[in-house]
Amino acid sequence: MAFVSDKLPENVGGKFYVDRQCIDCDVCRDTSPANFTRNDENGYSYICKQPETAEELKLCEEALNACPVEAIGDDAAPASSTAKA
Repeated sequence: MAFVSDKLPENVGGKFYVDRQCIDCDVCRDTSPANFTRNDENGYSYICKQPETAEELKLCEEALNACPVEAIGDDAAPASSTAKA
């Protein structure tokens, strides 16, 4: 399971993100190349563009489900929801 607290800094804001568990396997980039890219210097993937179409959303969800280390998350909302009194 991906953790917002471990989200990589390159991720663009929005629903999907990649965290530090990424092993640079290329599954997400192969599945959804319009939305994921690689940090060549450090060897990991991140979200470069949030999905804007139904097809992109489907592919991002497919990448999330295919990630072998569960490094892709879809709950990038701030943790403020846990701050309820």
